[in-house]
Parts: sequence; structure tokens; C-alpha cells
Amino acid sequence: MAHTISALKRIRQSEKKKLRNKSYKSKMRTMVKKFNSAVEAGETQVTEKAFKDAVSTISSIGSKGVIHKNQVARRMSRLALKMNAAKSA
Repeated sequence: MAHTISALKRIRQSEKKKLRNKSYKSKMRTMVKKFNSAVEAGETQVTEKAFKDAVSTISSIGSKGVIHKNQVARRMSRLALKMNAAKSA
């Protein structure tokens, strides 16, 4: 356990950030799941809206620094590939 005041403060701050990041990641996963379920259902309008929401959420989370920028790009790319495959099918 930390003994100095600054170390104790750092522990409190990191706990707050951990909880905040956890909620952001949960929101991101929920949006991706909604998109995937819309793709499986085959509804194009719902899929497009879910895609837009998921990409927006992922990019905002990336800009906050919760996930790495390369992970943002990879996730958005994979969603776009699924979106294009669903449109063509």
C-alpha cells in the first residue's frame, strides 16, 4: 500500500479513470453488438444507423484516449467491411 500523500491521491485518480473508462468501453461494446445484430437481421436502414452510431462512439472514445488510435482504426475498418458486405448481399 502507498504511504505518501501523492501516491494515495494517484490511486484515487486512477480508480476514477478506471471506472470512467469501463463505462466508455461498455457503451462501445453495446453499440457494436447492436450493429452486429442489425447486420444479422438484414435490415439495411437499421444497419446503417447502427453503423453510424457505432463509428461515432468508437471515434469519440479514441479521442478521449480510452483506447489506442490504431485500435480505433481497426475496429472502424472491420465494421465498414461488415457494412459493405451486408449492402452487397
